[in-house]
Amino acid sequence: QVQLVESGGGLVQAGGSLRLSCAASGSIFSIIVMAWYRQAPGKQRDLVAATTSGGSTDYADSVKGRFTISRDNAKNTVYLQMNSLKPEDTAVYYCYAFIKTPRNADTYWGQGTQVNVSS
Repeated sequence: QVQLVESGGGLVQAGGSLRLSCAASGSIFSIIVMAWYRQAPGKQRDLVAATTSGGSTDYADSVKGRFTISRDNAKNTVYLQMNSLKPEDTAVYYCYAFIKTPRNADTYWGQGTQVNVSS
């Protein structure tokens, strides 16, 4: 059984910063992709940033230059450093991972962490 546990959400004023963390635990052979998605009320869940086991990264255009995704492979943890936050960044942020276990490979989601940015 694999679990993703997120932390770091909260309330911040526009222009401020937050750092999200997501730790994967369980029977993990390797983690291929770790990513952050977000979903605002009434909207679809969209990719924010992703990183692969090879170290490549990808960002949504709306967060380029403001957000940084990083990964600690030894801790099976992914981080999202969010700077210069805007009210439109308000959403529930979900951690995503594509993980190989001894049995198979599958996608996993965290429970979500709320980020609120006030103007």
